[in-house]
Amino acid sequence: MQREFYRSYLEAIPLPAVLVDSRARIIGGNAAAVKLNPHADGDRPLILVFRQPSLNTAVEDCLREGDAQRAIYLHSEGPQEHRYDVTCSPVTLTPDDRGPRGLRLPQGGQSFKGVLICFQDVTEMQQLDQMRRDFVANVSHELRTPLTAILGFVETLQGPARADPKAQDRFLGIMSAEASRMNRLVGDLLSLSRVEEVSRMRPTDPVDLDQVVRSVLQNLGPMAEDNDCALIYERERDPAVVAGDADQLLQVVTNLVENALKYGGRGTRVTVTLKERSNSNGVMGPGFALAVKDDGPGIDSVHIARLTERFYRIDSHRSREMGGTGLGLAIVKHIINRHRGRLQIDSVVGKGSVFKVLLPLR
Repeated sequence: MQREFYRSYLEAIPLPAVLVDSRARIIGGNAAAVKLNPHADGDRPLILVFRQPSLNTAVEDCLREGDAQRAIYLHSEGPQEHRYDVTCSPVTLTPDDRGPRGLRLPQGGQSFKGVLICFQDVTEMQQLDQMRRDFVANVSHELRTPLTAILGFVETLQGPARADPKAQDRFLGIMSAEASRMNRLVGDLLSLSRVEEVSRMRPTDPVDLDQVVRSVLQNLGPMAEDNDCALIYERERDPAVVAGDADQLLQVVTNLVENALKYGGRGTRVTVTLKERSNSNGVMGPGFALAVKDDGPGIDSVHIARLTERFYRIDSHRSREMGGTGLGLAIVKHIINRHRGRLQIDSVVGKGSVFKVLLPLR
């Protein structure tokens, strides 16, 4: 009867909640707390159930001082560690109090004093905050490098190279390249921001993927010629209409083909295929599979899972030399997610890479 009375209160709390008495012994726990720790509803000392000194110290301080206390509780669930903000609040119940179902405190007229412990999972908030800090640090680093170079060359042009036309031409060329790199970075940041703003709005306009691919190959034709690369387009039929955002899908195909031309090396053969699929893996219902394949050096498998992370580069120096910002594939992933599609990456070192985009039918 007594345990049912306490549970009537605890089950009304949406967070994992545990009630302990004045001896820091567990009186009861709700279902969410039992899910967190199977012994959270047992009649045993709290210190034997939640074995973390900071939590037990907070409970002891709450019992002694009568003031609410806070603590951090770390819980491992498989390979992932969850972080909980814990609030320890003093509780007093009198015989006149009634539970949510009209139950009375069955203690023969005695009041109850203890501590109510509530656990709030802040793992996702902490991860988002860490991502924000990493993002700011990465952007600062990416901008600082070209800015430092430009400022250094400006000082040189104002001093030792003031009367040296050859040095001026060389330094101005480097400064122009660094400024262009910053401009690309800012452009990609703005593009990523725009994609994230509309990430929950599924596009509904009809877009012909065949026309998108043709446009990209025409635009990148000069780049392929400069790199002595062959651009090949294979398709089953046209039109290939999906529900989408034409500009964003153009950005996806451009990024993938441009990457294949850049990182595949001179003489690379880049093949773009567009096929209809009756049942695409990871995509509900029929759709289209657009693949960009190159026969370049390939990518080690240890890098594939991280390729779509912001600012992740396999070879930072080479990527910067080729004008990469480290945001291209992150933008591609966000756009494909908005279209309810899927990105698949397959690569074998020495045999090339395949970037495949699966999109559902309109």
